[in-house]
Amino acid sequence: MFRDASGLQLNTDRMIEAIVSFMRDVPNRRYKIMVGTDSVLSSDGSADFATAIVVHRVGNGGRYFWRRMEFSQFHTLRDRIIREVLVSLDAARELLEEFRRSENVPHFDFEIHADIGEKGETKVMMQEVLGMIRAYNFEARTKPESYAASKVADRHT
Repeated sequence: MFRDASGLQLNTDRMIEAIVSFMRDVPNRRYKIMVGTDSVLSSDGSADFATAIVVHRVGNGGRYFWRRMEFSQFHTLRDRIIREVLVSLDAARELLEEFRRSENVPHFDFEIHADIGEKGETKVMMQEVLGMIRAYNFEARTKPESYAASKVADRHT
């Protein structure tokens, strides 16, 4: 189950309907759909993960949807970052499969946003994470361009 920005719960079908409806409202615009995940570690070693799906009407706002999951026992930052990327990839595959089943979906660009950057502890993981995302034939974005993960999903961890 996902939630919209106001907190309303939606199953995947309803979320897809909302996304397609949003894009059909102004069909002559360019759209980007981005998936990103962020996490926060708890003192017991578990982590709270939030995944955001952002639909951007380029130059004119957007909408987002999110869901939260909890996973246990993370011993390193690397483990948690890899899990964030895997959660985003799973959500992306699920989302794109649903789009394939839908009719008359407007054209959109698609990206995976990873909560890593050239600065900080995650910089040593850049090539590994980008390679994972590109292996699935997705466009990858990192900080500061990875706002689906570092800004939107981060609000819900």
